[in-house]
Amino acid sequence: MATLIRADDAPRFGQDGFDIVGLAAPSRGCAGVSAWRITAAPGAASPVHRLTTDEAFVVVRGTVEVAVSGRDPVVARAGDAVAVPPGVDFHLANRGDEPFEAVACMPAGGQAQVGDAAPFTPPWAA
Repeated sequence: MATLIRADDAPRFGQDGFDIVGLAAPSRGCAGVSAWRITAAPGAASPVHRLTTDEAFVVVRGTVEVAVSGRDPVVARAGDAVAVPPGVDFHLANRGDEPFEAVACMPAGGQAQVGDAAPFTPPWAA
């Protein structure tokens, strides 16, 4: 049986200037994949972090700068996709004049780590 996660009922989280709406996740009927919608106002930036699994972003609106450790930052625009491999430091920043929005996903069970803190499962992915 399919699980419908209605936009109005999906859990919402705010962090570092980003608004995150939890979509598919193990706690919401999807055992293998976690997916969420990210919105960021101009000027918002995530902390530098790394993941234990791949993460994919599909930009729906606006632009985002993606800085991955050891590489020059890239700018992704609406319609672009960004794949970040596990174990590398990266961060997102909205340097544009309009809100940025994307849908992101990773395998269920993936964890994030900020600095030397212990890895954790982001609440929107649980």
